[in-house]
Amino acid sequence: MIRSFLTFIPDKTNRELSSVLLIISLIIIAFFSIKRPVIDDPACTVMISEDGSLLAATIASDEQYRFPVSQDVPDKFARSVIEFEDRYFYNHPGINPFSIIRAALNNIKARRIVQGGSTITMQTVRLYRKGKSRTFFEKIIEAVLALRLELGSTKSEILSMYVSNAPFGGNVVGLDAAAWRYYGRSAHELSWAESAALAVLPNSPGLIFPGKNPDMLREKRDRLLKRLYEKNHIDSITYKLALLEPLPGKPKPLPQVAPHLLFRSIADGKKGEEIVTSLNPVLQERALDIMERHHHRLAGNQIHNAAILVLDVETNKALVYIGNTPGEHHGNYVDIITAPRSTGSILKPFLYASMLHDGMLLPNTLVPDIPTQIGGYMPKNFHPGHDGAVSASRAISRSLNVPAVRMLQQYGVERFHYMLGKLGLTNVTRSPENYGLSLILGGAEATLYDLAGVYAAMARTLNNYRTNQSRYNQNNYRPPDYVAGSNATGNDVLLDHSVLDASAIYFCFEAMKKVARPDELAGWQYFASSRSVAWKTGTSFGHRDAWAIGLNPKHVVAVWVGNASGEGRPNLTGVSAAAPILFDVFAILPPAPWFEKPIDDMAYVPVCRQSGHRASNICTPKDTTWIPVKGLETKACPYHKLVHLNSKKTHRVTDKCININEMAVKPWFVLPPAMEWFYRNKNPFYNPLPPYMAGCNPGKDSNPMALLYPRIEKAIIHIPRDLDGDTTEAIFEVAHRNDNTTIYWHLNDKYVGSTRSFHKMSLQPEEGNHTLTLVDEKGNMLETNFRIIGK
Repeated sequence: MIRSFLTFIPDKTNRELSSVLLIISLIIIAFFSIKRPVIDDPACTVMISEDGSLLAATIASDEQYRFPVSQDVPDKFARSVIEFEDRYFYNHPGINPFSIIRAALNNIKARRIVQGGSTITMQTVRLYRKGKSRTFFEKIIEAVLALRLELGSTKSEILSMYVSNAPFGGNVVGLDAAAWRYYGRSAHELSWAESAALAVLPNSPGLIFPGKNPDMLREKRDRLLKRLYEKNHIDSITYKLALLEPLPGKPKPLPQVAPHLLFRSIADGKKGEEIVTSLNPVLQERALDIMERHHHRLAGNQIHNAAILVLDVETNKALVYIGNTPGEHHGNYVDIITAPRSTGSILKPFLYASMLHDGMLLPNTLVPDIPTQIGGYMPKNFHPGHDGAVSASRAISRSLNVPAVRMLQQYGVERFHYMLGKLGLTNVTRSPENYGLSLILGGAEATLYDLAGVYAAMARTLNNYRTNQSRYNQNNYRPPDYVAGSNATGNDVLLDHSVLDASAIYFCFEAMKKVARPDELAGWQYFASSRSVAWKTGTSFGHRDAWAIGLNPKHVVAVWVGNASGEGRPNLTGVSAAAPILFDVFAILPPAPWFEKPIDDMAYVPVCRQSGHRASNICTPKDTTWIPVKGLETKACPYHKLVHLNSKKTHRVTDKCININEMAVKPWFVLPPAMEWFYRNKNPFYNPLPPYMAGCNPGKDSNPMALLYPRIEKAIIHIPRDLDGDTTEAIFEVAHRNDNTTIYWHLNDKYVGSTRSFHKMSLQPEEGNHTLTLVDEKGNMLETNFRIIGK
């Protein structure tokens, strides 16, 4: 059609028109080939809460306080800055010829520059070009780039680019940074007077800014407020009140209530971004006050570092994140929440829940608590002494080491190592053989972040048991998160299935809720009066790490106390150092009802009251109670036995010394000799077996003696030398079922002495292999072989 039209135009005119069209086309092509101005200066990393509270921020890499670009310009400031800088902003294409001509005439008349003709778009371009000289030629370039910017951007995008990069005095750049630096709050919370005061600053930031030339600043602010009033942006009352508001003072320091989480987010790849975190600013501030108070208490014992993490169970989000105590001289910059530390006893509930989950014990099954030697490993309880036997739940609530090691030996180190990985402990990376049985007593390392996440996942499983029952095998275990609105994912290993049954978790939490620890009475009444909380403490070897982790259906609180340097301190224990912080934090959290019992995952069966096992036919007394369904796979009580007695029931008998018809048969709760030796001293109700009647031979299966040290056959014993080079003594120990019994000791068939009631013997064997033989006054014999080494 155009070609047809051109045929009617003379050739000369046709050529001229074609040239014009070509030139126009080239100009358009050249214009759009110009890169659209985009300001990409380095920005601060900023962390805010969901309500807009600033929690922490860094300074940008160019030493400017420049927050990330915000697309949401507050209405008050937008009206103020447009009225002051470019009242025709929404009506021009990037340049305003009338403003340029008017400014030129006023400048000529005054014989100096008194007014600029640049639009906000042109000022944005000038910010993009980094302060090129203000010559006529540069103005032309700015005008061209302003037109290009307008054609490629919306007015709101241009305004937000300008507002986010305009200078506000000193090294403060952008409205958001200025609002926090000058007023200590968000730009959306500024008044009309405050918005007007900031709106006039970019016009001449080197001449006036808060703290410099206040009279000039007030004059400009008030003149702008008057114009806003005259244009009906504000009413008369607002105008009069705004004139009375004070000017901002010198810049304020930015809030730093979550510095460790801020730097963690930078390490997570969020440098230069605005991170909207899940932290609750009120709880964060109150937890900081708690930390500060306890920090002064702990510093008296040269304990300088601590950390607090609070998770919301259902959302798996962090509500409080305090990575360390305030300060600069004791490694306070270290984020303890993500630092692997020795776990102490904090893993014991996971073992207890795992054994319940796999049907290897019931909640109150008796576990041995006696002197133990497994290979060369000899675990000790935190407080000296043994109970002989203790229920598994009580062993957890009292944090007994020896029962825990025996439980791990029964469960299997490799199996537990695998379970910890499934639960989400990412720092248990060495082989099971490398950890050995010490895995349960602090041989492994974990982070406060991982541990809190595991406990939160366990609580979440219980909370959602009924609603998730049809899809019970789906995952509830994932690492925590600190970004609001995001969904934590984590490693694929955490996404397979729910790791522990609801019933196992419930009984685990019930054990953790019990606080009666007779060997740690200091301050216990305070803890016992707290609201229902399942909690566990841990103390690493050498008193280097003190842990306390507690939970209810709504929250998990995790606390670590110690020295970032790894220095141990006396009395640095979970219960004395970390637990007081834990319960102070729970005091600022809303209370929550306790977990609902997941009876659909339980069975109601008779259980032996004394042993905690499933009741056998001869157990007495019995209690019918709830146990995990998997507990039906456990063996019946092994400790109740039928005992044959004489007619008066004063002595045991056999068919070798009395007629069967004259025997009385009675069920009897009988522990092995070593367990019984300690158990009966702690449990007055325990009724030892009566002795055999004279003339009755009990046979080899009823040996009343048990070695306490050495515990194993062919044990290797190291006897150190004293300062003079002489070999010291080893103390051997044996338990006997009957009180006031004499035991005769023989070393290599040579009699070395006797003991009565308390059976300990100090011996000094030479290096090499030896045989220890013990014989009691009834002729019962016990023999063991061992080897002495000097080094």
